[in-house]
Amino acid sequence: MSIDFTFEQQQITTSVQKLTEQFSDDYWLQRDEDGKFPEDFCRAIADSGYMGIAMPQEYGGAGLGITEAALLLQAISASGAGNGGVSSVSIGIFGLNPVVKYGTPEQKQRMLPPVIQRKDIACFGVTEPDAGLDTTRLKLRAVRKGDRYIVHGQKIWISTAQVANKILLIARTADASETHRPVDGLTLFYTDLDKTKVDVRVIDKMGRKCVDSNELFFDGMEIPVENRIGEEGKGFKYLLDGINPERILIAAGLVGLGRAALRRATDYAKQRVVFGRPIGKNQAIQHPLAQNWAELEAANLMAFRAAQLYDRGDDCGALANAAKYLAGEATFSACTTQL
Repeated sequence: MSIDFTFEQQQITTSVQKLTEQFSDDYWLQRDEDGKFPEDFCRAIADSGYMGIAMPQEYGGAGLGITEAALLLQAISASGAGNGGVSSVSIGIFGLNPVVKYGTPEQKQRMLPPVIQRKDIACFGVTEPDAGLDTTRLKLRAVRKGDRYIVHGQKIWISTAQVANKILLIARTADASETHRPVDGLTLFYTDLDKTKVDVRVIDKMGRKCVDSNELFFDGMEIPVENRIGEEGKGFKYLLDGINPERILIAAGLVGLGRAALRRATDYAKQRVVFGRPIGKNQAIQHPLAQNWAELEAANLMAFRAAQLYDRGDDCGALANAAKYLAGEATFSACTTQL
């Protein structure tokens, strides 16, 4: 196994590092204080061609893989943007992957270029209050009537829904009691987020204030049949091509955040002088920082191994989940280590 990066992949990191220099720590601190969505940052990413990094070239993307997208988000996070920067653009980068893989040529031509150009802003409509991470237990219903589906139900913890005009939505089109397996009867759509038929309510939370989290209440929102992705009832299978990349990208972004914390801690340890010498010369300071570094590097290896598997078409589910877990643990430790 090797996850050595090519020169071109390394250039992505270098280029994004330069791009993010215009968005300083003060910029992200202000966004955390005022809660303003960082649209100027998102626009800079889109204008530089990175929003379509993993989308086909024929629709305006770069035609690269999840590995390159992970490098992009890791560089964003490591710049000091953290989860605010990653979450503001990540849906546009990975969210439409099911459309890329399972959409018709007409759907791809209609749906992908506006997201790449940031003319459309998408949100990811999966989680529900009673289902949590158990996607097979979703209850939001989409009932077909002629050439449209009528949607009723609720979603929760939907990021960027305040600014989004589109939604990648998974809904139950057949009751679980009518199917052989819980994963059957779920259908995937990419459609307008009609806020005249959807009540979008912000959830107050601690942290990442500039990227909204929401409850969505659907009351008769209509979805044209042509906005269904793939076959009816096969949406869970299609969704995995959004969820597994999401977990890989989150893991890579978390490692970037942990590295930013470790870099600041190391700088502080070099500069803070006690009893006539920098505290970084003491092993009681060195050892926890070394442990943080090792844990972050291990999580990073898992994340990019999962990306490598995904990009070559192999099963990456277990590694993607493990990478997200390990990265979360390592980054929390790096951010909370006391010097």
